[in-house]
Amino acid sequence: MTMKIFDELKERGLIFQTTDETALRAALDKGSVSFYTGYDPTADSLHLGHLVPILNMRRLQLAGHKPVALVGGATGMIGDPSFKDSERSLQTTETVAEWSNSIKAQLSRFLDFNGENSAIVVNNYDWFAEMNVLEFLRDVGKHFTINYMMSKESVKKRIETGISYTEFAYQILQGYDFYELNERYGVSLQVGGSDQWGNMVAGTDLIRKKSGNDTHVITVPLITDSTGKKFGKSEGNAVWLDADKTSPYEFYQFWLNIADADAVKFMKIFTFLTLDEIDEIAKAFESAPHERLAQKTLAKEVVTLVHGATAYAQAVNISEQLFAGNIKELSVKDIKAGLSDVPNFTVAADFDGNLVNLLVDAKISPSRRQAREDITNGAIYINGDRQTELDYILNASDKLENELTVIRRGKKKYTIINY
Repeated sequence: MTMKIFDELKERGLIFQTTDETALRAALDKGSVSFYTGYDPTADSLHLGHLVPILNMRRLQLAGHKPVALVGGATGMIGDPSFKDSERSLQTTETVAEWSNSIKAQLSRFLDFNGENSAIVVNNYDWFAEMNVLEFLRDVGKHFTINYMMSKESVKKRIETGISYTEFAYQILQGYDFYELNERYGVSLQVGGSDQWGNMVAGTDLIRKKSGNDTHVITVPLITDSTGKKFGKSEGNAVWLDADKTSPYEFYQFWLNIADADAVKFMKIFTFLTLDEIDEIAKAFESAPHERLAQKTLAKEVVTLVHGATAYAQAVNISEQLFAGNIKELSVKDIKAGLSDVPNFTVAADFDGNLVNLLVDAKISPSRRQAREDITNGAIYINGDRQTELDYILNASDKLENELTVIRRGKKKYTIINY
């Protein structure tokens, strides 16, 4: 017997709160439900934090429900205060419009835009751009009391440090989005992160007051790793869904290095493997964790989903060739992706090719004496080939695609030499 979508989302750990579980279950079981998730364009790409709601949209669509992806061309110009310590920097209309288009293109990779429950992408700038302030205050603002707005946790946390009226009013804007989508497209369910709860129920309240319709909300829990750290954050840097910002190889390595304690949990959240398939993988993983089957499966599924099968195969190839030291088997583009976090050194215009001098200048070896010892001891590799000649002079054949040379000291210390 096929598991119902609400039960599956719950089993996968993808439901944190709902407005009325009984009514929502009944609506999802009865027929196709139009639902939406909003994405504010705060950058020119979505990141890993957005992937959970995106995949939830896909899961609901596969279950027969109709997704509406809302790009916040208007709300992105304001900034959501939810659990942020300070106000976001405001962007120009042109920048937000450009980012909105980028995000729309990214969302299009995950949703099906054909068929009976085909997805659509809309932009809330379409209805807010023509609305004047008097109209907004009269038709929307009057339905929200200050007491109601200040009761939201997202606002409470900012009252002490200060919050502008701009961000204070954000919940009204998001609430009105839900109302507009309900009126225009019959959207009756909003899906979002747990930090959006206050903004989301503002929408259900507004719809009930203005039109009398019953609507629903599902929030997804904040995804953290086994240490409690917010998932997807690495030293303050987001893991982006744009291949130009986080390469498929870096994306692959991120998933491959997930801790054992998190791997099975994340397979439930981030892949479309069935729960039975995940259980089988979990059993094999538990019996031989050193083989890292869960991480390898997770990396394959998510990289293929986000970047495609070809990008996944390239990421695996880069990893294998780097591990084997086969630098010459890789293109310069692949080398830059695979060694994106290693030191780079650009030689001077009058560089004479002397290897010993280069090792010292590039800080690969700490001194000329150590450089000579490294060479004679066989610890220096040029593009994967061991070099033991003390008087070796780098030449044109050492320049890969006439652009760079990769020098390795020992087993793992890489440096890229640029010309």
